Amino acid sequence: MQITVVGTGYVGLVGGACLAEIGHNVTCVDKDANKVQTLLNGGLPIYEPGLDEVVPRNVASGRLNFTTDLPSAVRSAEAVYIAVGTPPGADGGADLSAVEAVAAGIADAIESYTVVIVKSTVPVGTCDRVHEIISSRTETPFAVVSNPEFLREGVAVPDFLDPDRIVIGVPSDQAREVLERINAPLIEKGAQLFVMDVRSSELTKYASNSMLATRISFMNEIARLCDQVGADVEHVRAGMGSDSRIGPAFLRAGVGYGGSCFPKDVQALLKTASNSGVELQVLDAVERANAMQKHYLVDRLLSELGSSLSGKRIALWGLSFKPDTDDMRQAPSLTIVKRLVEAGATVVVTDPVSEHTASVELDSNAIFMSDPYGAVEGADALVLVTEWKQYRDPDWARVASLMRGDRVYDGRNLYTREEVTSAGLHYAGVGRGH
Repeated sequence: MQITVVGTGYVGLVGGACLAEIGHNVTCVDKDANKVQTLLNGGLPIYEPGLDEVVPRNVASGRLNFTTDLPSAVRSAEAVYIAVGTPPGADGGADLSAVEAVAAGIADAIESYTVVIVKSTVPVGTCDRVHEIISSRTETPFAVVSNPEFLREGVAVPDFLDPDRIVIGVPSDQAREVLERINAPLIEKGAQLFVMDVRSSELTKYASNSMLATRISFMNEIARLCDQVGADVEHVRAGMGSDSRIGPAFLRAGVGYGGSCFPKDVQALLKTASNSGVELQVLDAVERANAMQKHYLVDRLLSELGSSLSGKRIALWGLSFKPDTDDMRQAPSLTIVKRLVEAGATVVVTDPVSEHTASVELDSNAIFMSDPYGAVEGADALVLVTEWKQYRDPDWARVASLMRGDRVYDGRNLYTREEVTSAGLHYAGVGRGH
């Protein structure tokens, strides 16, 4: 099929490249001419494992193209995906200005029946709004469909090509048939297709991410209790996760969640509920618990090293909100670095891929080093923030010989107390006891 994807951000670029990978002819549109030129030249604006293979391969095959010309791309397409950003607005709700602008552009360009597929994460009722905008500007037949994405950063390409489910909200059988044609290669491989009404589809995305955020925050609260009562959250997690009604996923305690999805989607769902006169008390607590968790390890460090860190050198391993991405949006590291700098510390940070994105967020508040061992040289404490594989099995004897102090704060419970203390270092995890 001839498909157009509007937006070459995280969702649009992964989605467009993978649609081409399964055999469609895809044109990705972006108003940023520099980004489009970068893509045409073989570069990538984001770090995502696998994209560096999928994009060039499909550009070379002729199935994937990039342009700034929205009208031309829309006119030639049977289906148009809206995959632009929906950042949080001042009131916490999703900012839909980009979605609405694209809807108007689509309306002015379509010349025959077109299925408009909203891939962006949007509040309930957004597809109705898109339909209203398009119908006010054209008499050409069209349909608006909800098809939320469930891509995890770091594994987005395999998530798209081998999904556990595909959710579509459709207003008609004709629109459903188009979506089934688009996703046929994935359905044939075993992906479950869930067809529902449009509003249920829109809500499914927010409900899914909010449930995952809830599990994380619940476990972080249990971790804080573990530290007070002398329990080990890793043992508790294993015992809980073995229950088939609970399962082990998203039960790891740490320094809180971040990224482009969970914080924004929790806020947007709370705003949707508030606008509808519904109070989501559990979800409100999730957001507050996560905000607290980003401070938890710093509070412990300050209690042990002193409220003033003047003259102290603190090393951070990992900056991105999770491994295998350069995404710094709402990353716990930002809160941790800010608190440490405010306490007077010199902060030295390292991350395998996110120096360019982190430098914008951190400004000049931290010293960046590419070598993890270089970062700990002369440090009074080491804080692990992101569990990159590069940090999984360090030479603790070398770390101990390079550090000035002896404190290791494991923000992801990646290490065992024994492996750290055997090198003469002091270990502190999240919910691992004192």
